[in-house]
Amino acid sequence: MNDLLSGLVRLALRLIVIVGAVVVFLSVFAAAMLLALVWGARALWAKLTGRPVMPWAMRMDPRSGWSTVYRSTARWSAAPRDASSSDDAGARSSLRGTGLRPSPDVTDVQPREVH
Repeated sequence: MNDLLSGLVRLALRLIVIVGAVVVFLSVFAAAMLLALVWGARALWAKLTGRPVMPWAMRMDPRSGWSTVYRSTARWSAAPRDASSSDDAGARSSLRGTGLRPSPDVTDVQPREVH
């Protein structure tokens, strides 16, 4: 009885996996056929109207990605501070480029050798 139930469960699982694989295959196949149909209709329409068939291409210019990132730095950078207070403007200007802020809680650490 145990062998019969385990055999039925194995058969059911195999059938479920096969049905799932067939569904995935048919879905991908249908999407590919739809894309081919649209592409063919587009080419046929271009041929009927006498226009050249323009290829489907993803136009990507590497320079546009760089300029997008370069322009976005202004959004994330710190806004320039008012230079009217000149009491410690020299100290702040030397720290502004590194992104560090002076803090009274910072203590120096002495390096030691690890053996």
